[in-house]
Amino acid sequence: MDNFATFVQFIDQWAWIGWLILIAIFLVIEMLTLDFTFLMLSFGSVVGLVTDFIGIPVWVQVLIAAAAAALFILFLRPPLIKRLHRGEDPTKSNVEALLDLRGTALQDITQISGQVKLSNGDTWTARTAGAVPIPQGSPIAVIAINGATATVRPVND
Repeated sequence: MDNFATFVQFIDQWAWIGWLILIAIFLVIEMLTLDFTFLMLSFGSVVGLVTDFIGIPVWVQVLIAAAAAALFILFLRPPLIKRLHRGEDPTKSNVEALLDLRGTALQDITQISGQVKLSNGDTWTARTAGAVPIPQGSPIAVIAINGATATVRPVND
């Protein structure tokens, strides 16, 4: 029992080093992920470090740090993420820009083959999502892109 008391005293005496190590690890992970989650965990660890300097027992420090990190994640992280994405360009690009784009069937489109000219001027190989072929000249809309092939559906506007 004496060894256990010595061990607990050792942990209590050097807990501040553990908090500093956790803060450093969380900050390095945050720099790699840029998601603000590990930043909030490092803030919780700072709270744990402060409680250690006040002289609170280690098990209470851990509980307070965990609660602080959870509160930071729930209440501080969402507005930070919202502010980060505030100036983002909402314009779709790449494959996302092609979804629901309209066009015209240049050939009959089946589940195996076909060709379409999209309203942006691109010509794509195409196939239909359904079993019914789309005749040449019919209006279409892109529903998916698989590699270099557009999956299309007929448009009945």
